[in-house]
Amino acid sequence: MKRALRAFTLLEVMIVVFILGLLATIIVPRLVGRTDEARRVKVIADLKSIAQALDLYRLDAGAYPTTQQGLAALVERPTAPPAPARWNRNGYLDRVPSDPWGRTYVYFRSDDDRYQLKSFGADGAEGGEGVFADIDSHADS
Repeated sequence: MKRALRAFTLLEVMIVVFILGLLATIIVPRLVGRTDEARRVKVIADLKSIAQALDLYRLDAGAYPTTQQGLAALVERPTAPPAPARWNRNGYLDRVPSDPWGRTYVYFRSDDDRYQLKSFGADGAEGGEGVFADIDSHADS
């Protein structure tokens, strides 16, 4: 008994490669565009989380952390003056998150009741447009 050997023909292989290429040209652009959108959504979520922690800190300490104390004051009791009147011994955040591009969020306190909290976006520089635009919490509590 002879067994018939079955193999794919060159034409069948070429058709499969063509179909995979066609699918890739349709699907890949949609997935690539989502990366920037996902990073932006993460920044917004992080900024909201940090803003809530800053509000809790303010309730205990009487004011937001100074610019010098920075966001680290939400993780460890600040040693730089002014020392907070009260401070949650568990902290307000487990750690200060980095933005999706691996950089720290920018925090600046303008007075006891106002602060700026933002990410400089994909380019890491102030200003810009599109994916390079700054993302600000607009926190004017």
